[in-house]
Amino acid sequence: MVPFRSGLTLTERWQRLRDRLLANASFQDWAVRFPLTRPIAKRRAKALFDLSAGFVYSQVLGACVKLRLFDILSEGPKSLDHLAERVSLSRDAAARLLDAAVALRLVERRRNGQFGLGALGAATLGAPGVVAMVEHHAMLYADLRDPVALLRGEQPETSIGNLWPYAAGEHEPGGARGRSLKADDVADYSTLMSSSQPQVSADILAAYRFDKHRCLLDLGGGDGTFLRAVAKAAPNLKLKLLDLPAVAERARARFAAAGLGDRADAYGGDFRAGPLPEGADIISLVRVIHDHDDDVALDILRTACKALPPGGTLLLAEPMAGTAGAETIGAYFDFYLLAMGSGRPRTVEELTAMLRQAGFDGVRLVPTRRTMLVRILVATRS
Repeated sequence: MVPFRSGLTLTERWQRLRDRLLANASFQDWAVRFPLTRPIAKRRAKALFDLSAGFVYSQVLGACVKLRLFDILSEGPKSLDHLAERVSLSRDAAARLLDAAVALRLVERRRNGQFGLGALGAATLGAPGVVAMVEHHAMLYADLRDPVALLRGEQPETSIGNLWPYAAGEHEPGGARGRSLKADDVADYSTLMSSSQPQVSADILAAYRFDKHRCLLDLGGGDGTFLRAVAKAAPNLKLKLLDLPAVAERARARFAAAGLGDRADAYGGDFRAGPLPEGADIISLVRVIHDHDDDVALDILRTACKALPPGGTLLLAEPMAGTAGAETIGAYFDFYLLAMGSGRPRTVEELTAMLRQAGFDGVRLVPTRRTMLVRILVATRS
């Protein structure tokens, strides 16, 4: 774009004009009245209101989840009086909640004054990971009560940071913090990750075939939910998992319970520095890299590269910033990870550059069904 003599490009001049117009109350009033601009003005006014009211919306959803309203309505349409009794609310309070839930398409009004599941309420029932995250968000909302203080580093301890105790030792040499964690320290976050993993696993397995490999090593694999899903899709694949010792112990027990003791091993250790278990021709990092700051993330990728044979494969799967149609995912993870104390969402381009810096080439983006949920980069060791 060729700049004007003022030093501003045509695009920049248009952006300045647009900003002045949109900030002008008289122009806003005109735009709502003028037939050609009225639909745009109304859409933007609603979008701005939704941003302002988003916390209230999330609290309505949280109340529905906490009261198990969707589970009750899954039995069939119910009257207001019946629902009020089932959720232990007064009739007026239940009516207020139901009115809000109807407005958000969580609940629908049915004939004879009854209420049934709305489109979004029904979808929530089919996504237990969403329910787990909604319940979990109570801690996040507490941490975000003063977002400016959080951004300025004036809130040294957070509820989310305490839930993810390994994050507190992000830059400790040798992963001392992780090695000291006990079973009780990792139970809550392991359960949360496990509940939200099935949908992610299903989308990864729909996008990538693991049965062309001999041995898969999953770094930061939690209690093994992802590997148990892979085991069904690729019955001849040898499986290995590396996570914090207390987490690996949980995975070991779940592999045994699933009858995978002869083909799935769980190792306790620090995947940032290694050494990693040997023998894998593919290594997976599922929702791991975005949890770590740049220097640690790069260390993890370099360690994974060294553990693979020449031509070995790395599969990196997580939500990514800048995803078309799902741009808000970056805003969510930016502040979630800020509260956690480490990591940030990265674009495909940023992750590709990191993979190449770590020693990988042939980096390619593999299409997935729900890009907001997970995207996949596959790379080859040089």
